[in-house]
Amino acid sequence: MRNSDTPLLVFVGLLALGGAAAWYYWNDLFPAPEEASTVTLPAPTEPVPDAGPTYPMPEDSPASRLPRGELVPLPPLDDSDAYFLLEIGAAFGPAIESLLVREAVIDRLVTTVDNLPRGKIAETIRPVGRLREAFVTETIDDTVELGISSYARYDALVGRLYYADLNAVYDTYRRFYPLFQKSYERLGYPDAYFNDRLVEVIDHLLATPMPDGPIVLVRPNVLYEFADTDLEALSSGQKLLLRMGPDNSATLKRIMEKFRGRLTAGS
Repeated sequence: MRNSDTPLLVFVGLLALGGAAAWYYWNDLFPAPEEASTVTLPAPTEPVPDAGPTYPMPEDSPASRLPRGELVPLPPLDDSDAYFLLEIGAAFGPAIESLLVREAVIDRLVTTVDNLPRGKIAETIRPVGRLREAFVTETIDDTVELGISSYARYDALVGRLYYADLNAVYDTYRRFYPLFQKSYERLGYPDAYFNDRLVEVIDHLLATPMPDGPIVLVRPNVLYEFADTDLEALSSGQKLLLRMGPDNSATLKRIMEKFRGRLTAGS
C-alpha cells in the first residue's frame, strides 16, 4: 500500500516461448525412423471464426442520434488526448478532468482497467495523478488501522462520480469506443474486445469483500500492507476499494452496477 495513493479508479517470456516452440516442432526437428505402415495425415482443420464480442456495444436508437455533421470525426488514437480530455471535462466536470495525465490518456486507461484484477499497477501506466491529501493512518491501542481520516481523502472524488451524468459518461465511452478497442488490440489482444474486458473487471470489483471490522495495517518494510493475509492477497483494484472505506466503496459499486447495465444492454 503506497503512502500516496491514486484515485483509481489498469502482460510470456522468450524462454517459455522458445521451449513451447521446440516442443511443438519436435517431430519436424528430430523425425522418428520411418515405419513400414502407412501414416495417415489428419485432415486440415478450418480456422475458428471470430464469435464476436460477448457484450457488443449497443446500437444508437434513432431518437438519440445527433444530426449528421454535428460531431467531428474521431482523431487517430495517438492524437486523441486533447479531444478526449475535453469530452471528459464535459461529462465529469473539470475537477475530474484535471486529475488525468496529459499524454496517452486512452492507452493508460485501457492498460489500467486490464490490470485492476491483477496484483499491481505500475506507477508509469496510471492515468491519474496523486491525491492532494496525504495518506494517514489511525493508531488505536498500538494497532495501526485505516480510519475515517484516510477514507475522507476519497469523499470528494466519489461525490463527483456519483453526481456525474451517467448518460453523458456512457455516450462519451461509446463515441470513443473505437479508440479504446484499438488501444486494447495494441496492448496485445488483437482477437478480444475491450467492452468484454471492462464488464469482466467491473464484475471482479463488485465481488470485493468488505470486512466487518476495522482494517488493520502492518508495515514490514517501507509501505503499509493489510495485516489480514486474505485482504493482502486481493487484487490492486479490490484493495483500492477497501482503502476508500465502506461508504465510498458501496457508492462506487452502485455506480458500477448501473454502468454495467449500459455496457451489456446490447447483449
